[in-house]
Amino acid sequence: MENKTFIGLIRWLIILAMPFFLGLGGIRAIIAWDYPGWEYQRIPSDQFGFTDAQRLELAHTTLDYMQRPEPADEVIYLLEDMRLPGTNDPFYNEREIEHMLDVKRIADVFTRVVWVTGVIVVGGLALLWVRPSTRAQAYNAILGGGIATTLVLMAIGLFIMVGWEIFFVQFHQLLFPPGTWTFAYTDSLIRLFPEQFWFDVGVLVSGGTLVAGLIVTVLGYGLRRMAVK
Repeated sequence: MENKTFIGLIRWLIILAMPFFLGLGGIRAIIAWDYPGWEYQRIPSDQFGFTDAQRLELAHTTLDYMQRPEPADEVIYLLEDMRLPGTNDPFYNEREIEHMLDVKRIADVFTRVVWVTGVIVVGGLALLWVRPSTRAQAYNAILGGGIATTLVLMAIGLFIMVGWEIFFVQFHQLLFPPGTWTFAYTDSLIRLFPEQFWFDVGVLVSGGTLVAGLIVTVLGYGLRRMAVK
């Protein structure tokens, strides 16, 4: 006889983990992808002197730091060694370096969350699917996870579209210590990654995750319909 409480717990864990798995997975995909190479074709060039080629090369070096598996403290030298083009002056100032340490630490936490929620989603579905008697619960979990992801991302996407400034500020206040994440327009971080860059990232991640949630919803609905025929 199946333990209904245990099966129900697995199903709800899958449903709750799905939005994190798909959403944070989308953020990690952006970091892994050569996103600046695409985005820099859409936004204005640097107004303070970087050529397009220089800005792309500098962005790639910064992304290389973000993609490294080592802790932030062990690879921050990649950013500390960067120099302003044509000079021996540091590319990032001390405040920018401290912020980038925080950014990678948070991104590394996101990576661990993606792995944990991925294990929950994939492992939980496999556990439910392997037994014919609980296979319907796997389909319900897929449907529920898709619906949860869709609803959450619809809310986030709407927030981004109608209240980007508030979303941007609240997001940073939630993740970073006060006063550590604001910079001058002439600072290297803003020159490489202006606000339009982040707005487009937000739209791309939220839109992509929303589409993924809809696909998962349709998949779960279709599997459940097929199972009851």
